[in-house]
Amino acid sequence: MAADDAYARLAGTLERIQRASGRAELSEVLDSAHLSYETGIPETVVLTLLAGGRAVDISVAERVRQRLDFLRETRRRADGKRYALEEIAAAAGVTRQTMSEWRKKGIPGLESADRLRRFFSLPPGFFFADEPEALDEALQQRLQELESRSDPFAELRTPEILRLAARGLLSPTGVQAMAQWAEAVTRPVAQSVHKGGRGGEGLAS
Repeated sequence: MAADDAYARLAGTLERIQRASGRAELSEVLDSAHLSYETGIPETVVLTLLAGGRAVDISVAERVRQRLDFLRETRRRADGKRYALEEIAAAAGVTRQTMSEWRKKGIPGLESADRLRRFFSLPPGFFFADEPEALDEALQQRLQELESRSDPFAELRTPEILRLAARGLLSPTGVQAMAQWAEAVTRPVAQSVHKGGRGGEGLAS
């Protein structure tokens, strides 16, 4: 059931991205290689998920093993070389032997995994999140960018605001007032951009 929920959320996010971008193909607005790098999911699996398919079910231990190997292959030192196993172990605050056990059993301690995550600036849940959940999380920033471009009031439609409205704690008048406030704030920016564009056209002519 949890997996079905994760796939449903991902499908909803992809639908919103497609609608906000106005593009028929998600490949025109999403970089599968970058998404793979961000999530630790193989690019072939990312492409499958973007097409509405499902990833092969694997255990948490296997997922951790895969992402540890992915991490070592894709994150390099300043000199371009791979991190030695000892260096990764030191970043996690464990011994090389413990790191070797992780690669065999795929069960790191939460504190050590978090140290490793922070050392490499990885997103929360990098090692443990299942594929649809990890991809959905990685897509949120792109979704926000696209919706902000197509709808200047998109940022007001947060779960908190919608929850207040649904409970009757935020009246229609309150919602309208917030919309008017947002319009007043964004209008000077829009006018400035418009004038700048017209000024540029005048110079060009």
